[in-house]
Amino acid sequence: MSGSGAAAEKADPRQRPQMKVNEYKENQNIAYVSLKPVQTTVSIKTATVYLTPFSLSNYQLDQLMCPKSLLEKNSNNEVACKKTKIKKTCRRIIPPKMKTTSSKAESTLQNPSSAVHTESNKLQHERTTDAMNLGVDMESSQDGDSDEDTTPGLDDFSGLSPYERKRLKNISENANFFASLQLSESAARLREMIKKRQPPISKRKKPKKRENGIGCRRSMRLLKADPSGVLLPATPAPPALVADETPLLPPGPLEMTSENQDDNSEGFKGFLRTWAGMSKPSSKNTEKELSSIKSYKANLNGMVISEDTVYKVTTGPIFSMALHPSETRTLVAVGAKFGQVGLCDLTQQPKEDGVYVFHPHSQPVSCLYFSPANPAHILSLSYDGTLRCGDFSRAVFEEVYRNERSSFSSFDFLAEDASTLIVGHWDGKMSLVDRRTPGTSYEKLIGSSMGKIRTVHVHPVHRQYFITAGLRDIHIYDARHLNCRGSQPLISLTEHTKSIASAYFSPLTGNRVVTTCADCNLRIFDSSCISSNIPLLTTIRHNTFTGRWLTRFQAMWDPKQEDCIIVGSMARPRRIEIFHETGKRVHSFGGECLVSVCSINAMHPTRYILAGGNSSGKIHAFMN
Repeated sequence: MSGSGAAAEKADPRQRPQMKVNEYKENQNIAYVSLKPVQTTVSIKTATVYLTPFSLSNYQLDQLMCPKSLLEKNSNNEVACKKTKIKKTCRRIIPPKMKTTSSKAESTLQNPSSAVHTESNKLQHERTTDAMNLGVDMESSQDGDSDEDTTPGLDDFSGLSPYERKRLKNISENANFFASLQLSESAARLREMIKKRQPPISKRKKPKKRENGIGCRRSMRLLKADPSGVLLPATPAPPALVADETPLLPPGPLEMTSENQDDNSEGFKGFLRTWAGMSKPSSKNTEKELSSIKSYKANLNGMVISEDTVYKVTTGPIFSMALHPSETRTLVAVGAKFGQVGLCDLTQQPKEDGVYVFHPHSQPVSCLYFSPANPAHILSLSYDGTLRCGDFSRAVFEEVYRNERSSFSSFDFLAEDASTLIVGHWDGKMSLVDRRTPGTSYEKLIGSSMGKIRTVHVHPVHRQYFITAGLRDIHIYDARHLNCRGSQPLISLTEHTKSIASAYFSPLTGNRVVTTCADCNLRIFDSSCISSNIPLLTTIRHNTFTGRWLTRFQAMWDPKQEDCIIVGSMARPRRIEIFHETGKRVHSFGGECLVSVCSINAMHPTRYILAGGNSSGKIHAFMN
């Protein structure tokens, strides 16, 4: 430094800070400290000091603002110490990307003499300016008034790009921000608060036992001791009974053994003689003209129910029902849930003597028919895969068809002499059975596209046709073209949107088909011409939602008036309703004695007698 400059400093020391501020205001865009070498001349020897990039926020002001002391010291040892400190500072602050550039600066520090002689005159003016800029930056960092442009950097360092400078600035700002948050102190305070909030674990103090006190009273029965306190001997546990829910009955004929009457009594023998005497088939006149609705209503109005016509027959819900075609006696047969077949004579008094219950099956009896060739025979079909024929003259239940690998749902007679049968399975298959063939097997096992078959019914006139009700489809087949590999139906009815309960031809001509569906609709189709399409005639809105515990409704035709159907009702008071095929309600049966829902109903083929079965095993009969 020249003597004139030192004299100016001593002469006007107050102007120096003002000069720093003015220089700082003029160079506000300078973001980093200059790296140009500053030549310092003290006495005869000269020394070169290089300013390296470092963060001013990590150091105190008194550690950095010392340009005056550096100018006053002329010793080589002191200059070397300053160089060593600057090198250590650069190593701590400069990131790995700046190591290459800092190495260049260190190499320059090792050869200061060459720079002194080449740039002694050029840097004489820049020395004072750099020292003033350094002092202004340090003062601004101490006062905390610097903005984003005062972040220390490297203005003239050719090794740093603008991106790296911005990165260094962000690193410094983030470090200062996280340091100001004091996260460690906050975490410690939170841990202390959580420990304080935990409720103290209070252990219940155990009551002290009284040595001479009387203990609490205890039950001798629970202690398995007698009143005197002596322990009773342990009773052995009864063996667990593992019983089959639905054991199959043995194959072959079963004797007619009544469950509720004495088999050796005279009443039971007279009962068998009565049923065996009803062997004359009834004559069916298909050309009979239908009576008018007016006379039909008048006959229905004369049918009443009384306590004498309500019979308790079975212990479980009634699943099927059939009326004997006798003109002299009123005989009713019902099939129950637990495999029972009940026979009831409504003309027998007292009425308890006219009820006989047999057990030919082990599972629900879903279909019952009196043989059209010999009414003394009653055929019953069950879920257990058996089809039996009750012969009252021999007092046995003969086995007609047995298939233990499948479950049966319904059957009907293909021939009028009841020699051939069509049997529907729950898995969608069908069996053709010929009773004239020895054995209890099928003639054909026919596959179908139906997932389930609920009911099977044969056309009363053209007996080669039969109708099946499946899950949501109704198919009409021709028995002459049944194939074991799978038969295609002649007609498919797909108007139903929910599960179908039943489908039946009209009893005299077969010109109508009535279906019962879970969508609360009864549908009547025109089947007078069996072709590729059967038109829908009428849809009758009727509540068919019986729930879980009641047997599903099945709308049946009146065999005397085939344009009218009979169906149970969920309405209150309880009733049994009759509808015309046009959808009009013809009659409603009810009374004080009808207190439950009759899901299964049957009408006598020639007389005005109606019988309805409920879920408690009772029969409600309406008679003239």
